[in-house]
Amino acid sequence: MEHRQYKELYAAGGCFWGTERVFQSLNGVTETTVGYANGHTEHPTYRQVCTDTTGHRETVRIIYDPQIISLEKLLKAFFICVDTSVANRQGADIGSQYQTGIYYTDEETGKAVRAYFEEEKKRHSIFLVECGPLKSFYDAEEYHQDYLIKNPAGYCHITREEYEAVRKLNDEV
Repeated sequence: MEHRQYKELYAAGGCFWGTERVFQSLNGVTETTVGYANGHTEHPTYRQVCTDTTGHRETVRIIYDPQIISLEKLLKAFFICVDTSVANRQGADIGSQYQTGIYYTDEETGKAVRAYFEEEKKRHSIFLVECGPLKSFYDAEEYHQDYLIKNPAGYCHITREEYEAVRKLNDEV
């Protein structure tokens, strides 16, 4: 049996319900978990994060198989769905927990992410997306996990057009 080496990436794309669903739609993403990243409060609750005092970002932990999907494709999907020109906001969601960012856990991934960001910055007149190492991550409450699978008509700031553009990435070689 072949042993696969999975990798991980952390994406803060606004409300984590929609961000998780986007990444779940990609071939090669084997697991997602929503949670709270890079804040200063240990084991925060959703209520605490929503007070705008914990410093946490609503974030999705993405476990992926690099033999099936590239880091570049994951980043491309991320940038399809975020507004790079605003801080602490995506769509109608406002607060520091909605700040966009990509966080990594190893320097090889970090180097690739930073290089991708440098190219992406050239495409936007305003670029307010965070990029850096993951400092902390706490799983969100169970009712947030797989939220849009459990609640298909639930709220999502990501448009149908953005979601479909991400799904089309599955057709790219």
